Amino acid sequence: MPEISSYTVNFGPQHPAAHGVLRLVLEMDGEVVRRADPHIGLLHRATEKLAETKPFNQSIGYMDRLDYVSMMCNEHAYVLAIEKLLGVRPPERAQYIRVMFDEITRILNHLLWIGAHGLDVGAMTVFLYAFKEREELMDCYEAVSGARMHATYYRPGGVYRDLPDRMPRYRVSEYHNEKDIQRMNAEREGSMLDFLEAFCDRFSGTIEEIETLLTDNRIWKQRLVDVAVVSPERALQLGFTGPMLRGSGVEWDLRRKQPYEVYDRMEFDIPVGTNGDCYDRYLVRMEELRQSVAIIRQCIDWLRRNNGPVMLNDHKIAPPSREEMKDDMESLIHHFKLFTEGYCTPPGEVYASVEAPKGEFGAYIVSDGANKPYRLKLRAPGFAHMSAMDEMAQGHMLADVVTIMGTLDIVFGEVDR
Repeated sequence: MPEISSYTVNFGPQHPAAHGVLRLVLEMDGEVVRRADPHIGLLHRATEKLAETKPFNQSIGYMDRLDYVSMMCNEHAYVLAIEKLLGVRPPERAQYIRVMFDEITRILNHLLWIGAHGLDVGAMTVFLYAFKEREELMDCYEAVSGARMHATYYRPGGVYRDLPDRMPRYRVSEYHNEKDIQRMNAEREGSMLDFLEAFCDRFSGTIEEIETLLTDNRIWKQRLVDVAVVSPERALQLGFTGPMLRGSGVEWDLRRKQPYEVYDRMEFDIPVGTNGDCYDRYLVRMEELRQSVAIIRQCIDWLRRNNGPVMLNDHKIAPPSREEMKDDMESLIHHFKLFTEGYCTPPGEVYASVEAPKGEFGAYIVSDGANKPYRLKLRAPGFAHMSAMDEMAQGHMLADVVTIMGTLDIVFGEVDR
């Protein structure tokens, strides 16, 4: 009987497990992958070039749309870079709010990841568990910014506004009667901090439920254990960051190694793996959910006890309040100039990075003294992870390609900037 010669198949770009418009060209030997060649360029949105044509403060919204599951973390890196250029530091309360929302964003990201990863591998129930909790946190995004996803909440000099005193509430409709609404609004009677505290109390149980479904599940382990093993040395050479690097046993986390905002005051652990396989990366991310809850609790405690401004009182950088703008001619001029021209930064170059849910997200800005970046370069963690796809998939089965795509936690907005 003749040997089956190798053949080429397209995995994507419309594949449900491709996590975006990825065209993965697979060279197959039967069911075994010989080579995996990721083709990117189908999404390209030219974020870096667009940002070079607009004033600094008008490009923050572009950052949300890069990794559209880690919205505020992307904003954070860009805003930190602008603050470095300007030589300003936001008020302490704004720093705590930023850290709290970074961790809320990490939970949002990891919930979508475990839901989609589980679905790809064949565990359907987890998706429903994850998205139920995700909806609750999306309401926090909406409460502070007015948008459920693309918040544009972080601004150079602080955050858009302070935390609201009340959460949005459900109303009686044809789908929910008075009794249902009372139950659904039970945790929404107080402030946002009360709501988040109740969420943290309840969410620990949800993590346990997800782990009960997956961690010791025989099929889940057969699909993840010893798949796409990456050694610590190789992970560093490939430019891995975040859970991909920590899953290989390297204890590297920018929140601890290069602290920004108030992370140096936070008590939390850095989970690391031992085998560097898909299963270890899963365990690392699940433990990160618990650590994020611990950080959010610490931020809630501090924010309850300490009031103060959430934005610098410098109208060259931060807009005056609506009241000031309507009463005072000088404030009106500041407001007009800020939202039309923005502000000019000193010439120079800066790099600022944050520990985003997927890894190190950084913004490198070159300024020539104008009101817009001369050059903006974004360091997206998913791009480095995607480039390792060939090495990770070789010798595995076609079904394992889906598992590897899931463990990379790819979102194509940031890969194909």
